[in-house]
Amino acid sequence: MARENPIPTRLKEARKKAGITQKDLGVRIGMEPSSASGRMNHYEKGRHTPDISTLQRMADELGVPLNYFYCEDEVSAELACLIARMSEADKKKLIEHISDLSKD
Repeated sequence: MARENPIPTRLKEARKKAGITQKDLGVRIGMEPSSASGRMNHYEKGRHTPDISTLQRMADELGVPLNYFYCEDEVSAELACLIARMSEADKKKLIEHISDLSKD
């Protein structure tokens, strides 16, 4: 069974949370103002999928990690954002903690 592409949903959620329009996001990542809204709408509707460099620019502009767009559920998406904000040292501690939990 094919899974649904999570990118359109995640993109729309992150953009709305950032409080910017489709056109604004498109322009901020380098799209022509005349086509930015339409292109972003196609990405959010799943008609087209952005290439990885475009997706990275969106992630940077929206303040989310690239892997956020690939999370299939809300909990994973929230974890991806929280982990991205952690220091490397704290990420290593988290890995140790999770490893310990999975041994039980």
